[in-house]
Amino acid sequence: MDKVFWVFGYGSLMWDPGFTPIETAKARLKGYSRSFCLRSITYRGTEDAPGLVLGLDREPEAECSGLALRIAEDEHDRVMEYLRGREMVTGAYREAVLPVALEDGRQVEAIAYVMRRDHWQYAGNLCADEQAMIIARAHGGRGPNADYLFNTVRHLAEIGMNDGMLERLSEDVRRLMKDQA
Repeated sequence: MDKVFWVFGYGSLMWDPGFTPIETAKARLKGYSRSFCLRSITYRGTEDAPGLVLGLDREPEAECSGLALRIAEDEHDRVMEYLRGREMVTGAYREAVLPVALEDGRQVEAIAYVMRRDHWQYAGNLCADEQAMIIARAHGGRGPNADYLFNTVRHLAEIGMNDGMLERLSEDVRRLMKDQA
C-alpha cells in the first residue's frame, strides 16, 4: 500500500495532534458523523467508570467537518506509529483511507480512525441526556471527560466550524457539573 500523508482529525486530533503537520486545511468527509459513541476506558474514563469520546461513525447521509493534517515525508513512519499507538489502543477504531474534500477544492486521501460498531466500546445508542451524565462525571488518564468536550467545542468555534450538537451537549454538561458541585 502506498503511504498516505494526510490524517483527518474530527476530535482531539484537531487541537492536540501529537505531531507538527506541515499543512493544515479545513476538510469534509462524506458518509460519516462525529459523535460521542466511544466508551473511553483509558484517556477520559476508566474500566469501572467509562467516559465518552468522539468517534467517527458511519452514516451514509452524513458529512463531518474537521481538519486534514499533512504529515512530513521524513516523519511519516514515526507519526503513523504514534497515531496507531494513540488511536488503536483498544481496537475500537479501524484505520481507513478515505476521500476528504479540502476547503480549497482539493480532494485527498486521508487516514481516518473510524468507530467499529461491533466493538464492545461502541456507545452510539445513547441519548443526549445519557451522554451528558457520563461526560459530566467521568475522569481518566488525560483528565476530566468534560475538558475533552469543552476543548473540542472551543477549538471548533475558533476555526469557524461550530457544531450545534456538541455546543448543546457542552451546555448540558456544564449545568450538570454545576448541580453536582
